[in-house]
Amino acid sequence: MLKTLDPILNADVLHALASMGHGDTLALVDTNFPAASVASHTVLGHPLEIGNVSAPRAMRAILSLLPLDTPLQPSVGRMEVMAAPDVLPEVQREVQAEVDAAEGRSAPLYGIERFAFYEAARSAFCVVRTGETRFYGCFLLTKGVIAPTSEGSA
Repeated sequence: MLKTLDPILNADVLHALASMGHGDTLALVDTNFPAASVASHTVLGHPLEIGNVSAPRAMRAILSLLPLDTPLQPSVGRMEVMAAPDVLPEVQREVQAEVDAAEGRSAPLYGIERFAFYEAARSAFCVVRTGETRFYGCFLLTKGVIAPTSEGSA
């Protein structure tokens, strides 16, 4: 265990987060998502696990370290409910609250049609499966940048 790191972030997830670059995507998915088959197409090539925690809890841990892409564009996508793309299930509303808290502002999730989500996840850097059992607990995060500080700039 390390200081200031959320203890649910295991070494494999930490390594993936650190290895991602600006514009890379991470698919955070629920237990029903075909994580192994989809992850075989990603840069990492296999699924990562943050088991036994909900999607909102996993999102909070990831966003404690991962900067989201600029406020000029949406950075967190959500799998749309089939035949009801504008409906936000409870799990998605809870994740929206975590994203807003991490960003310190309203940062609305954007919808991704279910099968388009599978395709986008195949192109991701990695897939992280949570213990989320509620349907539509699947999200796509785009990594942003951390601006240099005056002390650390070249």
